[in-house]
Amino acid sequence: MYPELGQFSLILALLLAILLATVPLVGAISGRDHLQAFARPLASGLFVFVAIAFGLLTQAFVTDDFSVAYVANNSNSLLPWYYKFSAVWGGHEGSLLLWILMLAGWTLAVAVFSRRLPSVMIAQVLAVMGMVTVGFLLFILITSNPFERLLPNVPADGADLNPLLQDFGLIVHPPMLYMGYVGFSVAFAFAIAALINGRLDAAWARWSRPWTTVAWSFLTVGIALGSWWAYYELGWGGWWFWDPVENASLLPWLAGTALVHSLAVTEKRGVFKSWTVLLAIVTFALSLLGTFLVRSGVLTSVHAFASDPTRGAFLLGLLAITIVSSLTLYAFRAPVVHTRTRYGSLSREIFLLLNNVLLVAATLLVLVGTLYPLVLDYLGAGRLSIGEPFYNLTFSPLAIAVGLMLGAGIFSRWKRTDGGWLGRRLLWPAAFSLVLSCAGLLVYGGFTPWAFAGLLAAAWVTVTTLLDLWDKSGSRHGRWHGLKRQSRSYYGMVLGHLGVAMTMAGATVVSNYGVERDVRMSPGDSAEIGNLQVTFSELGQRQGANFVAQYGRFDISRDGRLIATLYPEKRQYHVQRNVMTEAGIDAGLTRDIFVALGERVGDDAWAVRIQYKPLIRWLWLGALFMAGGGALAIADRRYRIKVRSEQPATGDSRSRGQDEGVAEAL
Repeated sequence: MYPELGQFSLILALLLAILLATVPLVGAISGRDHLQAFARPLASGLFVFVAIAFGLLTQAFVTDDFSVAYVANNSNSLLPWYYKFSAVWGGHEGSLLLWILMLAGWTLAVAVFSRRLPSVMIAQVLAVMGMVTVGFLLFILITSNPFERLLPNVPADGADLNPLLQDFGLIVHPPMLYMGYVGFSVAFAFAIAALINGRLDAAWARWSRPWTTVAWSFLTVGIALGSWWAYYELGWGGWWFWDPVENASLLPWLAGTALVHSLAVTEKRGVFKSWTVLLAIVTFALSLLGTFLVRSGVLTSVHAFASDPTRGAFLLGLLAITIVSSLTLYAFRAPVVHTRTRYGSLSREIFLLLNNVLLVAATLLVLVGTLYPLVLDYLGAGRLSIGEPFYNLTFSPLAIAVGLMLGAGIFSRWKRTDGGWLGRRLLWPAAFSLVLSCAGLLVYGGFTPWAFAGLLAAAWVTVTTLLDLWDKSGSRHGRWHGLKRQSRSYYGMVLGHLGVAMTMAGATVVSNYGVERDVRMSPGDSAEIGNLQVTFSELGQRQGANFVAQYGRFDISRDGRLIATLYPEKRQYHVQRNVMTEAGIDAGLTRDIFVALGERVGDDAWAVRIQYKPLIRWLWLGALFMAGGGALAIADRRYRIKVRSEQPATGDSRSRGQDEGVAEAL
């Protein structure tokens, strides 16, 4: 009975989504306030019924209701309860329902927290989000029903959750990633509403900016969690493989980073209006593209969910409708937008524009590298693999250029900057950054061009950010008073910049100075890696809840002193008989020691992978800094100011000195 109630709830949610997509929009076009007023109640009802459906599917997993096909295919009675909960989104149907729940949640959040916006604007925004929800609800009801029954042939037990997904990282990674993916639908909805109104002004950018920043922050954390999971769970010790599905999440992040920059300029100075709207459309389109790649079956990956061509065709149609309709509207509306604000060839506007150009170039690079092999394969022109060497050669220079541009842009001024003054201002930061990067090369043992460039960019961003913070803290009442005067948006920018620097430093050092050894070891053997001695002390076995594991005890010592003991495992799961690797990791702020058991190569000998990973934690710590910067920025009191009219707020009337915004936190 409960699965049928879940199915009925999804049908009711579809009906409410259709009403949300039409009634408020008709009210906005015709000027009927009573029709516009339906937007918020419909958004609330939509969320309630989607949440009921999700709760009933969760209940089916927790109670081992194997009469539901999706539960039978993705769970097992031996599965620990917390993995039963995460198994709800462990397969295609449930993860799609989680996506729709997130979309309904974002719609409800806009309805609740945008009460001060003009009623016409909010009606149009919620109507656009209703249209997107209609598409995904039709998708799940027609092709991906999570409540399909196996009656009367109910299996005695389930097929189990993929062992790769039986991990804490996969409990939190998909919700965070989806919050980012789906959150960009809000920026898209605001952009479409602005195009419908023909009002591409600073006001819509101000309304859209906090929502976009929140989505970008969630996506940042989601990508970092995915990288962290791949590092410790897959047993190879890498943190980014340029897998097409990994790229599918990176694409909207890159475009979204450009979008939050562009929104800052549009809000602050009233420029880049058409460009900002286009970025909002492109960012959400790339989120839909990622959904298509993961769920269409065109990719083979540990991350991919589905291989049903019908599902792929449906998603491709949804993607095409979204892109064609939004770009058609853009083509009609954007050309009439005119910007009266002027700025010089050396100004903060120019630096942010160049920043956008570099980010869009990086997005196009990753997009081509991801899709080109798929297109070749589809056309029967052969198979081509584009991997890490290609991206290291092409993406790395763009990332370094973005970092260098970011540091220079911090000291530029709106409208016009004197070139001589800027050059003198950047002289000492450049010299200090050069010294820091050279010191890093000495510490980690040698010069390589990429290591030097990466460390220089990271040092440059750090030094310029801290120097700007020092300058802004100056006050005739003392530096503490000067720091108190700065806005939360400014401190969000500082955190974001430092996060970028940390991520760049971590990626540079671990890629250029990490050490790896694959050795054959038996209990009692030792191996050297750098100045560390790794001793295989013991081989044992332990029983888990739904697996049996063979583990090795490895003692790590330096100069005869024990510094860590690691227990990497080889697990065999009872139901599917899959064999999985669980690495042993001694984590630290400055380095990780990574040990993984490979295959047995003799009666008591094993292939063992030993890795020394300097600064690898800085990758994920930097992502947390960036996301924290976003959270701090949206707490700025400017976003709680009441909107008294639909007239666009002019950027010139706001404070110029304090709010650089986390949108500049690249």
